Amino acid sequence: MRALRTLLIVVVILGGLFVAADRAAVYFAEGQVAQKIKSSQGLTHDPSVSIKGFPFLTQVLDSSLTEVQVGLGGVSATVDGRTVEVTEVNAILKRVRIDSSFTSATAGEADGSAQISYAALQQSAPKGVTIGYAGAERAAKGQVKLSGALADVAEGAGFQVPAALKPLVNGEKVTAYSTVTLVNGDTVRWKAEDLPPLPIPGLESQVRDLLDHDMKIDGMPSTLKLDKVAAAEDGLRFSGTGKDVSLTS
Repeated sequence: MRALRTLLIVVVILGGLFVAADRAAVYFAEGQVAQKIKSSQGLTHDPSVSIKGFPFLTQVLDSSLTEVQVGLGGVSATVDGRTVEVTEVNAILKRVRIDSSFTSATAGEADGSAQISYAALQQSAPKGVTIGYAGAERAAKGQVKLSGALADVAEGAGFQVPAALKPLVNGEKVTAYSTVTLVNGDTVRWKAEDLPPLPIPGLESQVRDLLDHDMKIDGMPSTLKLDKVAAAEDGLRFSGTGKDVSLTS
């Protein structure tokens, strides 16, 4: 009986040492992966990396990780040529295959998401137009609120208001709701729904031409293969899935 108790104590101690060594290895690996991602993506902040699955060491021996969760900070993109901050950038990478030299990896599946605030998007908004949240009901339909002083919107649309008609637009506001979709993974397409009645004939068509436009986004992290955009309370939220995604450049 004493021998059995001694054996159990030894097993527990060895098991604890293995767990400690395994967790230390995970911590080290997460730091190395974070540095690799920071370098390959040109980030200004260290990303957060969490390697899931236990034991970790057996995954390394198999050159395959069950799941890696990555959060990126300090990410910038360009919207119509203007630099903007991208927030809440996250990726869940599954079935990550590591090459024999441990210098690159490929995720069998990847789920990514990112957000650009309305304030950041405002830099590329049509002249005279303010971009904002349209409320929960309209946001669920993928709609964003576009508003502005009618005189400014008319000017942005290139509409020359005759002097005799300027009293009709001065002080007036215009509000429209635009449905956003993602095209080719890098272009937000804005399509205005029915415009409110405008006081000057011919103004509606030019305002619609102003509001219906494409917004090109470049420089998203290469780990994000985006195919959807949604209107959230704080901005546009992008998401997407990918297969066989390379994690290094």
